[in-house]
Amino acid sequence: MARLGDVFERQITGEWGSECLENETGTNILRTTNFTSDGIINYNNVVVRSIKKSKVESKRLHYGDIILEKSGGTDKTPVGRVVFCDPYIETGTYLCNNFTQAMRVNPSMAVPKYVFYFMWNLHWSGKTELMQNKTTGIRNLQVKSYLNQALPIPSLDEQRHIAATLDKVTDLIFKRRQQLDKLDELVKARFVEMFGDPVSNSKGLPTERGIDFFKLSNGRFVPEDKRFESGIPAYGGNGISWYTDDALLNSDTLVVGRVGFLSGNVHFAKCPLWVTDNAMYVSYYDKTKYDLLFLCDLMKHIDFRRFQDAGDLKKITQKPFMNMEYIRPTLQQQHCYVSFVEQIEGVKATIEHSLEKLETLKKALMQEYFG
Repeated sequence: MARLGDVFERQITGEWGSECLENETGTNILRTTNFTSDGIINYNNVVVRSIKKSKVESKRLHYGDIILEKSGGTDKTPVGRVVFCDPYIETGTYLCNNFTQAMRVNPSMAVPKYVFYFMWNLHWSGKTELMQNKTTGIRNLQVKSYLNQALPIPSLDEQRHIAATLDKVTDLIFKRRQQLDKLDELVKARFVEMFGDPVSNSKGLPTERGIDFFKLSNGRFVPEDKRFESGIPAYGGNGISWYTDDALLNSDTLVVGRVGFLSGNVHFAKCPLWVTDNAMYVSYYDKTKYDLLFLCDLMKHIDFRRFQDAGDLKKITQKPFMNMEYIRPTLQQQHCYVSFVEQIEGVKATIEHSLEKLETLKKALMQEYFG
């Protein structure tokens, strides 16, 4: 065993700098928005900032560095996430931001990827939740306590073997998620191919005003003593919030976020279910005009978030949904699209089952290697 902090030959604080001047090249800064759940850096939407040349030279990230989130987090995602700097980091000049810091492993003591997985496991297992200070709007990692964690130190060869095993599983998990994303893109492309842009009605389809073919109703509050870990799902604006012992609806419906950041989001919900007071639901629709699954995807292609009320607590009313002009292809066309979606959903279910097994395997390996 060794103290985690002892295996680092260097700890590099983050930088934020200032806005770039006109025609200034600037430096790439990685933020926690570039972190993924598996510790892989997402290089999309990397911000560029003006940083002093001396700091860029001394704080540039390299392959094998580990970036630790020391400030941030949410109720559901504690602070302490990590990402590993892969070889792509050498194709440009990257620094980490001031809410993070980079750790450089002493290669004579430990294998960087092995240390990364140990740190990833600290967050995944919930241990970093016990090492955070909560202040107004932000959580700070107790870095000293974090670096005092006991790190198992097998031989370097054994560390390489462990890292390689976890790499294989992580890579398969990443590929499964990519497959799911590609299938979602395929469904969206199929929608546009068949129906065009539903906002501009690029294919000149007949339209129907929302109020003429469906009705929205507000969900109902669920008391604290009626919120359970299993039972009948109670839906909020982002899916299942908790479970209860009663059903508000015994037919499938569409649930729309009404309050909060996700207000305006639409998703399909199977019965029996409850809908909370943070959401709305379709309590009636004309089945002779619309297929419910098609209507769901149609609404997803319309950005209703632009109708949110201004203010810190985002809210949306029924009005924009009822006043919207919706394209109305024939039921045959709608059913053709829904049939395609259902086929894709079958493929996704197989991939999701494989993904679930891989994630279970990864957790078991983490428990075996790091306890």
